[in-house]
Amino acid sequence: MLNRTRSINGVDFEEVTHTFDLREILGFTWRHWMFIAAVTAASLLIGIVSLLRQTPLYTATSQVLLSPQSVKVPRSNASLDDLIDDAQAMMQSQIAILRSTVFLRRVVEKENLVADPEFGFGGQQGSTPPRAVVSPGTQRPISPAELKSTEALKGALSVVSSPGYILLISVTSVDPLRAARLSNAIADMYLVDKLDTHFETAQRSSAWLNDRIVELRKQLSASEEAITAFRKSHGLYQSSGNITLDQQQLSDLNGKLVAARANAAQKHAQVDMLEAIAAKGGDLQSLPDVGNSGALPGLRQQLAALSQQEADLLARYDNPHPLVVNVRAQRHDVERAIATETQRLASNIRNEYNLAQAQVASLEQSLQDATGQMNISDPTAVQLRELERNVEVNKTLFNDFLERGKITQQESTFEPREARVITPALPPGAPSAPRTNVYIDLSLVMGLMLGIGGAIAKEQLSSGFMTGKEVEQILGLPLLSSVSLMRPKDLTIDGGKIAIERYPAIRPLSRYSESLRELRSGIQMTNVDDPPKVIQLTSAVPGEGKTTVALSLAAQAACSGFKVLLIDGDLRRSSATSHVGLHERPGLVDLLLGRVKQGEVIKLLEKERFWVLPAGMKTQNPADLLGSERMRLIVAACKEAFDLVVIDSPPAGLVVDSTVISDLCDTVILVVRWSATAREMVKHCTQKIVGHTKVAGVVLNFVDDREAKKYGDYASTRSDHYYNSYYSG
Repeated sequence: MLNRTRSINGVDFEEVTHTFDLREILGFTWRHWMFIAAVTAASLLIGIVSLLRQTPLYTATSQVLLSPQSVKVPRSNASLDDLIDDAQAMMQSQIAILRSTVFLRRVVEKENLVADPEFGFGGQQGSTPPRAVVSPGTQRPISPAELKSTEALKGALSVVSSPGYILLISVTSVDPLRAARLSNAIADMYLVDKLDTHFETAQRSSAWLNDRIVELRKQLSASEEAITAFRKSHGLYQSSGNITLDQQQLSDLNGKLVAARANAAQKHAQVDMLEAIAAKGGDLQSLPDVGNSGALPGLRQQLAALSQQEADLLARYDNPHPLVVNVRAQRHDVERAIATETQRLASNIRNEYNLAQAQVASLEQSLQDATGQMNISDPTAVQLRELERNVEVNKTLFNDFLERGKITQQESTFEPREARVITPALPPGAPSAPRTNVYIDLSLVMGLMLGIGGAIAKEQLSSGFMTGKEVEQILGLPLLSSVSLMRPKDLTIDGGKIAIERYPAIRPLSRYSESLRELRSGIQMTNVDDPPKVIQLTSAVPGEGKTTVALSLAAQAACSGFKVLLIDGDLRRSSATSHVGLHERPGLVDLLLGRVKQGEVIKLLEKERFWVLPAGMKTQNPADLLGSERMRLIVAACKEAFDLVVIDSPPAGLVVDSTVISDLCDTVILVVRWSATAREMVKHCTQKIVGHTKVAGVVLNFVDDREAKKYGDYASTRSDHYYNSYYSG
């Protein structure tokens, strides 16, 4: 954070930046705790009174569990979000049913809420009752009284869903018994309503299905009579399965032909494999139908045994040995038998293929003959098949509707358990509204907020300067000193009241005297190399105590051994002159007009030990006199003759005299009344005279030390509020 500094008349001070300061918060609380406490107490009192005036309300809650089977089953590929959305939609629809006017009207009728003192329609004078409306699903319109009671019950009803397909039905009433009774009545009516709805739906479906079954039965009878009359008129006979003789013959031929073609295709595939193996010079035994048929398996076993025997003999004897030759002869005989058997089996496969082809040809010829016979009665067959299709369609529809009608009739007499009350409502032991703890806590919080807000507003609306920090921030000027408020008892010493300008001499170690020494030290520090000797004291408006500060400053400097002159430069209202009792003597005006000499008008105050140049006679042009060359010469002569010259000038915010006098002075001191003078007025005053770059700083006058302590260290100059505890005599 950047800290910027300003330099005014050679005095540098830090421009304080607004930051969080715990001491400021504590000081703010100390200053306004009584106001905040009073507002908080008032808010709490209002809250308690309002709480006592309210009628307590009681809320009773019953719990209804819905069956998950009543939820529509989603698609098999539905996601978890779809399941959750379907469940939520179902619960919201049930809540809408419970809050519907038609449903609640049934509760109103059952509980006779029209005559209830809380929910009944009293027909208040001046009120216009609602018009009667027709309830959906009923012929009787809802009367205004019923509608009023229904709306009142709806306003007292709260229905929310809880995890696990649970509905919480809450009713709020001034009577706990009534609240529990109505909550249970709504829950019971909800169960009855679901049963009634299910029963009515099943009854309507059953009635509609019965009507449709009667119509379909008539259609089926008519279609069966039509096909019977058609067969009778065309001489057609029907075998089992409602199939004619010609149709049965054609169906048998088609079945045989399909089987024969399949067998022929299989044989053809075997023949193709034989020819392919033979073309490549392969062994026909590799064909499954050949290698595993006839005597080939036994011959292959003999061949294997002879080959094994030959191998054993060759292991013991040579090739020419008779036993080896005999075995080889046997093996060759078996190989020839295998080749012969293989050729026979291959020939059989070809013969079977030729036989299958002949069978297919025979069946095709028979089918052609049968088809030729059917073609003779083609239009009749087409008409017959059309009649048969009508019969089948009517029979299917009739069976479906008959089965559905039986199921619906059973459902109409079955009471499904789609919902049940798991927790009935009980009369509550304590009111649900108003909530005393919450109401009181809210009143306390609101009161505290209003108190703090009002204190902040008071702080912001405060027009005067409270701390040196405010002086530096708003005016851009340093605080030279804070002069304490001197009450009459403070100026009473040994039973006698003294003038304030004599107080520094009588109480040199007092807080008041120290503030004046601090002021004089601050003035000298504005220019250490050449301390100012001619000091002007002014203010923004009258009544800020500038004359008192001027007299006290002159007296304190005189006590320190300085030769001090106080000039009353307020020619319009010469307060300093009147205070020292020189208002009837010639003074500054007479000196400026040349009527007297300087030595004749400057008077020494023996007790106070400083010199005074009174204002003198009244004049109509004070600004001209103060701005004259003779005034400049008088000030210059006084500066040479005295160690310190203090000029008490008029308020700078009202007249131009102070601006004229500032040209003659070394520095200007602005006196501001603590916590009283408007900040805007002081700022305007400084803007008028700050252009002369002679304003050394500000003196806060009439500071109430006890109240100033509440503003922390910045309430006065540094550590001033500790002075009385340690050094005051």
